Amino acid sequence: MRRFIIVIILVMAGFVSQSQVLITILLGDKLNSDGLEFGLEGGLNWSNISGLETNSFARKWNLGFYFDIRIKNQWFLYTGVLVKSNSGVDKLKDGDLDMLNATKYLELNGESINGDYNQVMNYFLVPVLIKYKTKKYFYGEIGPQFGLMHKSYIEFTSDIDGKDATIREYNKDNINKIDVGIMVGIGYQLLKGNGWTIGAKYYYGFIDVYREIENTKNSSIFLKMNIPIGAGKKDAKNNTN
Repeated sequence: MRRFIIVIILVMAGFVSQSQVLITILLGDKLNSDGLEFGLEGGLNWSNISGLETNSFARKWNLGFYFDIRIKNQWFLYTGVLVKSNSGVDKLKDGDLDMLNATKYLELNGESINGDYNQVMNYFLVPVLIKYKTKKYFYGEIGPQFGLMHKSYIEFTSDIDGKDATIREYNKDNINKIDVGIMVGIGYQLLKGNGWTIGAKYYYGFIDVYREIENTKNSSIFLKMNIPIGAGKKDAKNNTN
C-alpha cells in the first residue's frame, strides 16, 4: 500500500504544475471556491467480467480529472473523466478463448505455448455521482457511470527461451463501445475538508461487454486519490462541512 501511494503521488504531481495554469485561465476565481473543486483523480482498480470461466481480476492504473460541485449545503455533484482507464480480466481459460473465438498459440508439435491470455479494454469513464459530505469530512456517493471503449484486445504474454513475448489480438468489433452501470463509493478528505481525498468505489455494469455473449458485465473496485489544484482557495465555510 505504501508503494501504491508513493507512485500515485509522483505521477499525479507531474500533471499538477501544467494543469494548474490552464484551468486557472479557464475557470478564474471560481476554481476551488466554496462551490467548486477541481483536481486530478488517480488510483488503482481491480476489474472483472462476469460470465467467463476465469475469476482472475485485472489490476490497472487510472488517471483523470474531476469536478466536485456544491448543489446545496452538504450535497455535491461529482463528475469528471478518467482519461486513462483500463478494464478487463486476466488469465482467460481455454473455454473463454473458445467462446471469444480467440487465437491459441501452439508450438510446432501442436502443444500449447505456456503463457497468459488477458482481455484488456481501454475506456474513457465519466461518473455522475451525488455526494453527501458529513461534518467529520467523510462522504458517501452514488450514481451512474458511463464508459466509452476506444481500444480492446486479447493480450498473450509468454516467456519463450528466456525472452518475453507479447502478442495482441484486437477484438474491438466484438465489444459494445458504450458501458453504463451503477457506482457507489465512500471516502475521507484530509486537512479538515480542504486537502487530498482518499476513497474507494465499486462499479457494476448493466450492459454486456461482448455483443454476442449474454451475462458478461464489467465490474471494478477502485482505490483512488484526489488532489485539488488551482490558484484559488476554498472558502472557509468548507470547514463546517
